[in-house]
Amino acid sequence: MKKEIKKKGKKKGKKKSFGMNKQMLTNKIIGLFTNNPTKLFNYKQIAKRFEIKDDSTKGLITAILYELKDSGTLVEISRGKFKITTQGGYITGKVDLTMRGAGYIVSEESDEDIFVTQTNLNHALNGDIVKVYLYAKMRGKQPEGEVVEIIKKSKENFVGVVEVSKNFAFMTANSKQMPYDVFIPLPKLKGAQNGDKVVVRITEWPEKYKNPFGEVVNVLGKPGENETEMHAILAEFDLPYEFDKKVEQAANKVSEIITEKDYKARRDFRDITTFTIDPADAKDFDDALSIQKLGNGNWQIGVHIADVTHYVTPDSIVENEAFGRATSVYLVDRVVPMIPEKLSNMVCSLRPNEEKLCYSIVFELDENADILDQWIGRTIINSDKRFDYEEAQAIIEGGVGEFKSELLLLNDLAKKIRARRFKNGAISFERVEVKFDIDEKGKPLGVFFKEHKESNQLIEEFMLLANKRVAEFIGQVKKGQKAKTFVYRIHDKPDPEKLERFSKFIQRFGYSINTSGHKNITTSINDLLDEVQGKKEQNVIETLAVRSMAKAIYSTKNVGHYGLSFPYYTHFTSPIRRYPDMMVHRMLTDYIKGEKSKNKDKYEDMCKHSSEMEKRAAEAERASIKYKQVEFMKEHIGEDFDGIISGVTEWGFYVELNESKCEGLVHIRELDDDYYFFDEDNYSIIGRRNKKTYQLGDPVKIKIVKADLEKKQLDYTLA
Repeated sequence: MKKEIKKKGKKKGKKKSFGMNKQMLTNKIIGLFTNNPTKLFNYKQIAKRFEIKDDSTKGLITAILYELKDSGTLVEISRGKFKITTQGGYITGKVDLTMRGAGYIVSEESDEDIFVTQTNLNHALNGDIVKVYLYAKMRGKQPEGEVVEIIKKSKENFVGVVEVSKNFAFMTANSKQMPYDVFIPLPKLKGAQNGDKVVVRITEWPEKYKNPFGEVVNVLGKPGENETEMHAILAEFDLPYEFDKKVEQAANKVSEIITEKDYKARRDFRDITTFTIDPADAKDFDDALSIQKLGNGNWQIGVHIADVTHYVTPDSIVENEAFGRATSVYLVDRVVPMIPEKLSNMVCSLRPNEEKLCYSIVFELDENADILDQWIGRTIINSDKRFDYEEAQAIIEGGVGEFKSELLLLNDLAKKIRARRFKNGAISFERVEVKFDIDEKGKPLGVFFKEHKESNQLIEEFMLLANKRVAEFIGQVKKGQKAKTFVYRIHDKPDPEKLERFSKFIQRFGYSINTSGHKNITTSINDLLDEVQGKKEQNVIETLAVRSMAKAIYSTKNVGHYGLSFPYYTHFTSPIRRYPDMMVHRMLTDYIKGEKSKNKDKYEDMCKHSSEMEKRAAEAERASIKYKQVEFMKEHIGEDFDGIISGVTEWGFYVELNESKCEGLVHIRELDDDYYFFDEDNYSIIGRRNKKTYQLGDPVKIKIVKADLEKKQLDYTLA
């Protein structure tokens, strides 16, 4: 019976293709592609669609496909696979994966993000730079496309838990960075046991396979252990958690001895009152302040910065490592330094009662904190005292303690500089900083909030002043002259649309801002930030205010710093923990010697790398805080807390608890009294029938129902 059917099928196929001339077949093929503008077809699929079985007509299909390609009607997406050229274009952009595995391509070449299904991503992952073919746009729908080339992979290593069976193993990443399990041959496990958290490198991903192949490059340990999880967070963001032995050895060989040549080449500040003010747990002291009364009644204030580039020389192994890292990473329970601890905590650190080499900017200030003169160059200091912020604050508030007159005078000058800065249009962004009391095993025992007091502001103002004046020293040139290449810390103007949305949102709380002109914007934002202090909506409004602003980055193209209201600004004051500061020190040295301008393109690339690494470090820090928040709240499952809605999305709303600032999700499916929809413009979720609204900033009472450490996620339900 089966044979009979097969034979009938053949006869039927021959009959169909019999008499179909080339023009008729061409028209049918064009019709097929036109009616399916998003689909790819090869000659076999077309033959099957038209029930063509004979080889000669199949050959004609192939010929027609390539003729239509040559005429521009079709485009060959991959070998032998064609699509109609209606949109007729390609764009390049970055993949932003969703949790479900589909993606959006964010591109400067398109006003809208391009949606790509999981199938059409063709193995592209989150953050990859890709070339995308655009489909014909359907009216009223989001543009769609297909990845045709992965130009640059964002990462090769992924973190997850390994599952080992008798013949093979898989790593499950549990992250939108890698929505696929990675297949690992048993010889590539590197000793990993079932259930271990590991770092896996993708070795190959054959076109026809859904899952990539990989090998274990590092076994982190058992999930839930503090060391394992902190190392996993660093690995997740492609950040190192230890130095290569060769780098450590090179750092250990660096001599601390200050030579006669060094003494002669530097301005001597060893006999002038100098001290550092840093966090209580700090070990790397980047900066110190010196103070001396001059004969004319004015004050000489020195801002002294660790001279890292004296010890870390260009093209050395330590230098290359510092550039690669570009920044120290501050996790919730540790610092991962940019340079080895021998240098960061010992040789370069401005420790008390030790002679230290510095790069300094020295000001002559009058009683009004006006700058009458300045000098930039290399110095030698000997710090008299190491204050932490709390000690310095106690002296400022109580007026009693070591170097009290110097501290009080510096604080008075700093307050005058600060007042002038805000008068000129600076914005006062001082977010609540969440900190944890942690035991020796890394377990969080409690949450507290770090206050930004006058001792912090004292240091901040002199560091800002130093950074500003160093940038002006290079960037400000006479009319007709060309400024030399330099590294600036820039902060562009806010996006008018974001600012307008923010302005509309705060009106529901009874607040307003003036969005016309820089001075009006900054003054009204400062007034707003003062007004919300201590109120339940403070953190939400501060968060949205920050989001309405541009992000600060490093660049050789100076556009000024909007938030600080400085036309010129750089980073000069933290070379132990930031690579751009090392770049600035080196450029300053060369330009003071009269050397010619540096290669702008080379330094712009270095700036982009530094900005990217800074962003990664900030994301890792947030992930570590989130992990500890989830770990802390795990002990409080089933308990009720008061909070405020801090974010609204199509899948629910996020609530930040008043007591601990821990954020969790109330999923939209938990709202079972109505069918709710997401109103993006009003930051709301609204019930279709009862019109009940959950809006950003609303106070709510929630119950903690789940704490998922692996996903760093808290799930709430309404209490």
